[in-house]
Amino acid sequence: MPAPKKGKGRAGGQSRPGRALALILIAMVALTGGMFLSGNTKPRLGIDLAGGTSITLQAKNQPGKPNAINKTNMDTAVSIIERRVNGLGVSEAEVQTQGDRNIIVNIPKGTDSKQAQEQVGTTAQLYFRPVLTVTDGGATPTGTESPSATGSEEPDATPSAKASSDGTASDSGSTPSASATTQGRAVTGALKEDGTPTPGASDGAAASETPDPATAALEKKFTELDCSKSSARAKAGEGVAPEDPTVACSSEGDAKYILGPAEVSGTDVDDAKAQFDQQRGIWLVSMDFTDKGSKKFQAITKKLSAQQSPQNQFAISLDGEVVSAPQVNSTLTGSAEISGSFSQQSAEDLANVLSYGALPLSFQEQSVTTVSAALGGDQLRAGLIAGAIGLALVVIYLVAYYRGLAFIALLSLGVSGVLSYTIMALLGPAIGFALNLPAVCGAIVAIGITADSFIVYFERVRDEIREGRTLRPAIERGWPRARRTILVSDFVSFLAAAVLFLVTVGKVQGFAFTLGLTTLLDVVVVFFFTKPVLTMMGGTKFFSSGHPWSGLDPKRLGAKPPLRRSRRVNAPIDHPKEA
Repeated sequence: MPAPKKGKGRAGGQSRPGRALALILIAMVALTGGMFLSGNTKPRLGIDLAGGTSITLQAKNQPGKPNAINKTNMDTAVSIIERRVNGLGVSEAEVQTQGDRNIIVNIPKGTDSKQAQEQVGTTAQLYFRPVLTVTDGGATPTGTESPSATGSEEPDATPSAKASSDGTASDSGSTPSASATTQGRAVTGALKEDGTPTPGASDGAAASETPDPATAALEKKFTELDCSKSSARAKAGEGVAPEDPTVACSSEGDAKYILGPAEVSGTDVDDAKAQFDQQRGIWLVSMDFTDKGSKKFQAITKKLSAQQSPQNQFAISLDGEVVSAPQVNSTLTGSAEISGSFSQQSAEDLANVLSYGALPLSFQEQSVTTVSAALGGDQLRAGLIAGAIGLALVVIYLVAYYRGLAFIALLSLGVSGVLSYTIMALLGPAIGFALNLPAVCGAIVAIGITADSFIVYFERVRDEIREGRTLRPAIERGWPRARRTILVSDFVSFLAAAVLFLVTVGKVQGFAFTLGLTTLLDVVVVFFFTKPVLTMMGGTKFFSSGHPWSGLDPKRLGAKPPLRRSRRVNAPIDHPKEA
């Protein structure tokens, strides 16, 4: 029977290392070319290395909501703040919780920290409230009345607005002042809907009933409110529920209002954009409502269009301050525009916070810390020195123990380093990856993981040589065993990095991400570079002859001569002859 022909089998794939080397060479050229073409020749640095601003926000208790500060609301706030900062073009900012009440926002150098500071701390509680009364922003002296409504008009310095779709709300332009009696009637009318007892004042006549304490308190707060003080403006509507009337100041502080219950809220806004009106030459913010919000907006504008000034105005209140108070002359639906004294930047900022929604909690700014770039440079320098020391120790060990094989290991480390660097540089603009100090530590740890894979393979080959095999068969027979060990080891490292990335936040994620990335690259380098290079080197005289400095000297490894099995010769068995 003829002997079976030897098939190529695995040897066919292993005997063509040039293909694998060509693939990894093409990948390296493509990544390096993409890095230079994109102009991102360096990885982005995080705040701890490049410097920047760190903002600490503390959640405040909500009126009537004692349990508002919880994990769900804190996580929602982190998500909204992160989207707001990203809306400024800052993709490498870090937003994370600290404890139960604090949120830390790290913004790297190169971003307008003041603008970002305003964005992250703005709650952006938006409400459309009907205007009941409006006067100038100063406090009314005790014992005197507010300026009477005589029909004369004073310029309204607050930003005007218009609503658009089926009709147009005219700019407020001017707003008549109101007397104290008018204020009382306005507040009384708003409270009648709730069935609250109200004073029966009419046409300046004295009230015949005992004034409602809530109404009296609101009138007193309105009289004493001095909108020229920023602290007073911030606290004017503090602690007031959306369904209750309140007092408020204009954002400029030159007007104060009594406002009715909120009819439309920021959650009813579907989208907001900053636009430039070519005809009027001004910047404005256009808002599109949801279906539910559009119906609410239609109802409030229908109601207000039938009122007299100033009760035909609706106030757009943002975080307790009135940014616009337009008059309504007809029923409107669909969308609204906020216009006034906006610059391009302020219009874009307002559209940004409205687009991403209001924070579920109010926050107080605890601290703003500027991190020096010099400090970050010192940290990076220290990390690079530590990495260089670690790499030097690995090289010394490889040269001392593996000799010629150390050359293959160093080439493999170089390829791994090039791939890691180019990928990190490209991931900066692609996904916002920023190299921070923990990420540098992850890259340093990866040096040991990568070197460990080479050592596993080298030892498998040396074990085969100890068993008496020549180099080429040893390289091919040692690879399957080494491959399984390398894959299991790298899988465990990648799994640890993935779990660490999922269960941690902030800078620790940088360590986990870098560790996972370099672990994947380790598999690529071993399969597509180290193994093919060792196969090719096995055909050279230096390695195949077992040169003392090759690291594969059979005598130095204590190789045993191959065992030869001797055939056992059995004596012939004599069978008895049959009679």
